[in-house]
This record gives sequence, C-alpha cells and structure tokens, in this order.
Amino acid sequence: MARYGLLLVGHGSKLPYNRELIFETGRMIQDRSDAFSVRCGFMSIDEPTVDEQLEAFRHDEIDALVVVPLFLARGVHIEKDIPALLGLSGGQKTGTFRTNGSSIPLAYADPIGVDPLLAEMMLRNAQNALTLI
Repeated sequence: MARYGLLLVGHGSKLPYNRELIFETGRMIQDRSDAFSVRCGFMSIDEPTVDEQLEAFRHDEIDALVVVPLFLARGVHIEKDIPALLGLSGGQKTGTFRTNGSSIPLAYADPIGVDPLLAEMMLRNAQNALTLI
C-alpha cells in the first residue's frame, strides 16, 4: 500500500486559534486515513514552519507528497510563497520532492475556494448564531 505525506499549511497567527485549528484538522485527517502521514506547517509566526516540515518529510518513507493549504482563497501565499518553497513556478501544481536520496512526486492542492460545503458550514454557523437572540 502506498504511503503519502500530507503537509497541511496554515497562515500562522499571534493568537492560538489558528494553530489549534490547523493541528486539530491535521489530527482529524490522520484519524480518517492510514494512507497519509500528516504534518502541519505555518507560513509565518507559528511553528513549525513549512520549511521545517518539508525537511522532516525528507526522512520519512513516503511514495509521494501532497501540500494542502488550509486557506479559503488565493493570495500571495497561495500563488507565490508556497510554490516557491516547493520549487514550483508559473502556476505549476506538480513537481518532484527529494527524499531519502531519491525523487518522489509532489502535488500542490488548491485552497478551499468556492464550495457547497463551505456554504453549508456558514449557514449552520448563522443558524447557531440565531439561537443566541
């Protein structure tokens, strides 16, 4: 069975909530799939950094690495900063990742974007808020 690395990327924040959200989401992903070895990394402020987690994956026994940004929309981090860390350019979504002396496939996922599940979540949050009044 193939084993994949999944790097969940968060923005980072001075407040603890972003860090908790990223790590808890990573834990839930890990609980749902044995096929993935999940690590979480941050673009700024929080640790571990994306670079640190990429380096950690270099020592893991994985067959491919997928980098998934936990961001809602495209911005500078999604379009420029993360691809640069991955060695991708010009809108590339795939490349290679050096690990344990070999190269494995690398895939870069899109941010969440417009999604019916997001609309459902916001509707649920609105309905929950209405119970307060």
